[in-house]
Amino acid sequence: MTSPVNRFAALGVPDDLCAPLERAGITTPFPIQTAVIPDALAGRDVCGRAPTGSGKTLAFGLPLVAGLQSASNRRPTALILSPTRELADQIANELRPFVRARNHAVATVYGGVGYGPQRKALAAGAELVVACPGRLEDLINTGDIMLDRVTHVVVDEADRMADMGFLPSVRRILGLVSSQRQVQMFSATLDGAVMKLAQTVQTNPVRHEVGPKGPDMSAAHHVFWEIAGVDRAATTASAIKAMGSTIVFTRTRHGADRLAKQLDRLGVSAAPIHGGRSQPQRDRALRSFIKGEVSSLIATDVAARGVHVEGVRAVVHFDPPADAATYVHRSGRTARAGATGVVVSLVEPSAKRDARKLQSDIGINAAITSVDITALRAAGRQTQANVDIASTVAPRAAAMPIPPPPASADGRVRGTLKIFHSNRGYGFIDHGTGRDLFVHQSNLSGARLPQSGELVEFAVGEGRRGPEAVDVRVLVAAQ
Repeated sequence: MTSPVNRFAALGVPDDLCAPLERAGITTPFPIQTAVIPDALAGRDVCGRAPTGSGKTLAFGLPLVAGLQSASNRRPTALILSPTRELADQIANELRPFVRARNHAVATVYGGVGYGPQRKALAAGAELVVACPGRLEDLINTGDIMLDRVTHVVVDEADRMADMGFLPSVRRILGLVSSQRQVQMFSATLDGAVMKLAQTVQTNPVRHEVGPKGPDMSAAHHVFWEIAGVDRAATTASAIKAMGSTIVFTRTRHGADRLAKQLDRLGVSAAPIHGGRSQPQRDRALRSFIKGEVSSLIATDVAARGVHVEGVRAVVHFDPPADAATYVHRSGRTARAGATGVVVSLVEPSAKRDARKLQSDIGINAAITSVDITALRAAGRQTQANVDIASTVAPRAAAMPIPPPPASADGRVRGTLKIFHSNRGYGFIDHGTGRDLFVHQSNLSGARLPQSGELVEFAVGEGRRGPEAVDVRVLVAAQ
C-alpha cells in the first residue's frame, strides 16, 4: 500500500517512515516539507523561515530520524533545541512514532521538573534528545550527557531563542557537538541575531522561506470592543461561550489566576497557564485545553510562547498587549495552518488612543465598537477548526480533500457522530467514506447538543477547507 504516501516517498522519505505517516492519514506534504526534506535528506545544512503551524516539525524531523544512529549511554546522536518546555514536549510527541519505527528512543530535557527521569532516559541511551538550553547545560556540567557523538542538530524557533536570551547557550552547546554535523535552523524571521547565529554554526546552508513573515494577521477577524474594566470578565465569558476553544491573555500571573476563577463562577471552564505554576500544572492545563476538557486557556505572554495548539477558534486580549509584536504573537495562536479565527481586544475608554496606535503599527483597520456577541457569533461561523482531537498528539500535514458522501434524493445524508466537543464547539461525523466530516456547532439544528455515537442526518455544504456537515439533526429514534 504505497500509493497513499507516494507524495512523501517521492521526496525521499524511507518506506518505514512513510508507514507511520499513512497510519496518521498524512498523505500531502506542506510546502515547507516539500522544500526542506530533499535537501535535509541529502545532508545539507538548512536555514528555514516558516511560520508556526506550517508543518516544520516533520520538515526537519523526518530527515533527522532517517539519519539517526544508535547511541550509547549518555551519548545521543541527534539533538533538537527548543526555546520552551511545552514546545519540546510537542516536538518529541510528534516525532516519537517515527523514532520508534527505527527502534530508537527520544528523551526530553527541560527545567521545571526533577532531574531523575531525565538522567535515567539519558543513561538508557536515547538517540534523540529534545532539549531546552538551560537544563541541557546543567546536565552537561554534571556529566549526565555528552554531545560529542551528535551529528544531527536542529535549532527550532531561533527568533524566540534570541528573544529569550538563549543564543549564547545555543552557541556553547553547538561547540560541543561533532564537527561533522548537519545543522538545521528554523525561525519565523531570518535576520539580525538569527542570521549571525546561522553564519557561525552552519556551512553553506540552503535557504528555504515559506509563508508570510510572522503570523498572517489577515487570516483572522479582528474585533475591538470598548468596555468598562468591571465588565471585562463577564464579556470574556460570553465571548468564550459563543466561540468555544479560546485563549485569553492577561498581563500578570495573578490576573490569570483571578480571571480563571471568575470565569468558572460564570459557567466557563478555564485553566490558567503561567510561569508561576509548576511544570506538571502547566502540562495538565495545556492537556485539558487540547482535549477540550476546558474551553479556555488563560495565559500570560511568557507562558504562551510554548502554546502551539491547532483548532483555537478565538483569542481574547483581556489586558492590552505591550506592543505590536506582542499583539501579533498572541493573535497568532488562532488562524493557524490555513484555518481562520477571531481576535477580540477589550479596550477601556481611556485606552482608545493606544488601541488605534496599535492598529496602525500592525497594519489593521478595525472600528472600536460596543460589545456585540451576536456579531461575534456570526464571525465565528466563518471559522473552522482544521484538525480533530487525535491530530493534536499525532503528526499531520495538509488536509486531503474529503470525498462527498452518498446523498439521498433530497440531498441529505445519514451518518454517526464520531465525536463532539461541546466545549470547543465542533465534532466529526463518520459518513461511510473513510474520511470524517467536520461539523461546527453553528450548523446543528435542535434544542440540545448531540452525543458521540448518535445517528444524525445532515446536508453537505462547502466549508473553508472542504465539505462540512450543515443543518445537522439528531435522529432521536436511533439507538
